[in-house]
Amino acid sequence: MTRMFLLRVVVLLTLLLGVNYVAWRWVFSLNWDAWWIAVPLVAAETYSLIDVCLFGMTMWHARTRPLPPPPPEGATVDVFITTYNEPIDLVMTTALAAQRITHPHTTWILDDGARAEMRDAAAAAGLSYLTRGEEWDDRPRHAKAGNINNALMATTGEYLLILDADQIPRPTILDNTLGYFTDDRVALVQTPQVFSNVATGDPLGSQAPLFYGPIQQGKDGWNAAFFCGSNALLRRDALMQLGIVGYVRELDQSIGSALRNAARAVQKSRRHPAARNPAVLAALDAVALAIAEAREQLRDRAPFAEVTYELHRRVDEATMSIVAVDLASMEEDLREIRALAAGSALGTSMAEHLAEVNSTVAVLATRDLSPLNALEAVQAALRAIAIDRPDEAQPVMPLATISVTEDMATSMRLHALGWKSVYHHELLADGLAPEDVGTMLIQRLRWAQGTMQVLLRENPLTQWKMALPQRLMYFATMWSYFAGYAAVVYFAAPIVFLILGILPVDTNTFDFFVRFIPFFVVNQLLFLIAGRGVPTWRGQQYSLALFPVWINACTTAFQNVVLGTPLGFAVTPKTRQATGAQWGLIKAQLVVMGLLVIAIIVGVLRMVFNDAEPIGTSVNIAWAIYDLVVLSVLLKAATYQGFEPKENLS
Repeated sequence: MTRMFLLRVVVLLTLLLGVNYVAWRWVFSLNWDAWWIAVPLVAAETYSLIDVCLFGMTMWHARTRPLPPPPPEGATVDVFITTYNEPIDLVMTTALAAQRITHPHTTWILDDGARAEMRDAAAAAGLSYLTRGEEWDDRPRHAKAGNINNALMATTGEYLLILDADQIPRPTILDNTLGYFTDDRVALVQTPQVFSNVATGDPLGSQAPLFYGPIQQGKDGWNAAFFCGSNALLRRDALMQLGIVGYVRELDQSIGSALRNAARAVQKSRRHPAARNPAVLAALDAVALAIAEAREQLRDRAPFAEVTYELHRRVDEATMSIVAVDLASMEEDLREIRALAAGSALGTSMAEHLAEVNSTVAVLATRDLSPLNALEAVQAALRAIAIDRPDEAQPVMPLATISVTEDMATSMRLHALGWKSVYHHELLADGLAPEDVGTMLIQRLRWAQGTMQVLLRENPLTQWKMALPQRLMYFATMWSYFAGYAAVVYFAAPIVFLILGILPVDTNTFDFFVRFIPFFVVNQLLFLIAGRGVPTWRGQQYSLALFPVWINACTTAFQNVVLGTPLGFAVTPKTRQATGAQWGLIKAQLVVMGLLVIAIIVGVLRMVFNDAEPIGTSVNIAWAIYDLVVLSVLLKAATYQGFEPKENLS
């Protein structure tokens, strides 16, 4: 209680001092002569203020849960181990550990690679094996989400424990977590992801003790702890409700879009030459009325099948009436031809006869012979209505398929339906972290891309069925990936000043420090108190040092969602992918480090020989040195040769 009170006091101080500093920066300290660096810098500081305010809100209700009650009586559990191309031995190590979980359950290996050797290994160990059927051929597979969705339709357990292929569960994982489901509204229980193959100092920043701890506990306090893809239990009923609601929502959108297109097509068809025929015009009026009535019935929540069946029936009737008009027109054309033939028989010369026939054919060739074409666009629009979703392998998709990561969007949708989530802070599975910087970058890029896809497709701030704090908790995670753009500015500002002598802040030293130092101090104090001794420095380094990854993720996610550019799914390799140093993967950071070193040297020389302003120059030199220390984490990462078991674990 004392710590929580102190934490809230520091949160309020951070907010007040931060707003005071950033407002002053915008109004009184911008160097408009160098707006091209001054405005980006204050914008980056504003971004950081919003970020720390969201963190403060997260920690406001941080929750440490007591032990849950015993598991529900007779609870049945399916343990899903998802795999695609991971080594068979690795998958079997996890599967055999899952087999030893003490609570009764069924262990399933969900092999998206459909490997015969994986099937044989599972059978030899007495494990259940599942892969996709032919219905998935030539249809979107949706990566891991599709793999689990397929398994949901082939299994029956009330609860699901989802494990990645490299997350080895401990025997008590179900005993210690199932009890939360005695609350009928709990849909998700997430446990930490901690890695056993991390060397001392965590050179790749694999561990996330701040997230899998204070941050998730903070989100839990707002009922916003979210699914992280593995080491999580989910209630089947909640997922199936989610799938059905999603199916209905997508079908509603599909039918609504088809009816709008059909209505536009009818309006366009009225300008068709064939619409001058009263019978065709009457048919179009009938179709327009049928569409309007169908839209009204859907607004009144009439059954989709009944509405679409009746609409198709009425359109077919209109079509048949136009066919009758079409046949009558064709009969008239044939009578004209027969009359010409009769005229030839009565003595018309062959030349005159051929000229008349050619003239008639030319007229017929330029006429729209089929008034039925007037409804062709309408029929095409209505054919888009497909209740069984033939474009998908299965109509109901419980886990979200809108991004390359299935977890966040799924839990966000569960919360929107009123379900609860739980974060259980106990190590119950031991994972394997990437063993080289290239693998780590693939993993981080996929996480960031998936998160940004969710932001662009289902922005949590507009999900009105969630409470405002829940929306902000999801948005806080998404917001953090814009740090790449802020990092570029934070690296550029001291370089610009030390090399070019251009200062983005137009003020005296005292006015700056009297506002900045208090904000900086309480900001650091906030992380210290919130972390409760949890090491956070490595995470802070990587949040800035991986700026090219975050920018790439934002850019590619935008191109995928807005422009339709394909975005591939890359499974994180579970073994080292390269030997030797991997300098080529951090070229952008090495360039920045080189510029920072040059800037420091130039700054020192200017201060010594050119009487440069000492305080401002010293501050920017210190800033550049701090940036170098942040980026230096990648020097060890690029040369990291993997975990040696004899090392002490981080």
